[in-house]
Amino acid sequence: MNNQIPIIDLARFETGDAATTATAARELDQICRDIGFLVVRNHGVSPSVQQTLYGAGSNFFDLPVTQKMTVRRPTNDQNRGYIPYGEETLARMHGGETPPDYKEVFAIGPFDLPDDDFHSQARSYPNFAPNLWPSAPGELQPAMRAYFTELENLSRRLARYFALALDLPMDWFANKLDRHGSQLRLLHYPAPDRELEPGQLRCGAHTDLGMMTILRNEEAEGGLQVRPRGGDWIDAPAIDDTFVVNIGDLLMRWTNDRWVSTPHRVAVPEVEARSCSRRLSIGYFTRPNYDAPISCIETCADADNPAKYETTTVKAYNDERFARGAGPKEAA
Repeated sequence: MNNQIPIIDLARFETGDAATTATAARELDQICRDIGFLVVRNHGVSPSVQQTLYGAGSNFFDLPVTQKMTVRRPTNDQNRGYIPYGEETLARMHGGETPPDYKEVFAIGPFDLPDDDFHSQARSYPNFAPNLWPSAPGELQPAMRAYFTELENLSRRLARYFALALDLPMDWFANKLDRHGSQLRLLHYPAPDRELEPGQLRCGAHTDLGMMTILRNEEAEGGLQVRPRGGDWIDAPAIDDTFVVNIGDLLMRWTNDRWVSTPHRVAVPEVEARSCSRRLSIGYFTRPNYDAPISCIETCADADNPAKYETTTVKAYNDERFARGAGPKEAA
């Protein structure tokens, strides 16, 4: 393969022509085997919904820190509310140790949940922990809810295409996403105003824990970089009205390592470019139902390639690993 992230047109899955769909599915399978990252166009997410959230998110991060801290994440195991500088080190999720990521975050999860046992805190925590909403800007909550809903629909659409690429029924993932605990995170990377610590990045090298990530990637210096198998770091493209999609650890495990969850990071801009390097990325992290079993998909193993992993659940796999990268570094 060449060292570029491929672009795929999702409209090719919706033409009604079986041959076109089959070809698109084969190409998707090969991309997920080779690099696990792709750029998607014709995704169906309204441009106005994207722009509205970008503006509202930027306005939130422009607030004084004291105001943002009124909705600070309550505990390190929750992906909710405001996460200030110094409280996330994603490299730790994979056993690494670096200075904290040079970013700040605002995160939400599902909302308008039913009052039932499955969604109760006693059973589900922290998957359905309450969302925290700041008093300002007033447009942030409706903007995030609208975006979350559209990305929820896109993630389910992509799951159908993934199923086709794996020679599965198109609805194979449907009952694993019908009560999902996905997360929407606004990731703010300010222009560095000081020299960073040795080894510090805007976001340390890591792979994503969930099923897949759908990222609105902004073009700015010091952006997203991906490291393909056996390759060097390459820059992810930021193309207007597209999303960067990557395979997460759960989908790699589901496919018996047929598909790859690829390391990625957010680089520090060169010194001469730092003054204009502020960027805001918007990531939707698809996390299946917390009780969904993660065991080898039947089309991904045979006598010569048996299942590599024991069955686990989304909750068992995700919760402990997320907690590794959360919270400030403990004093020595």
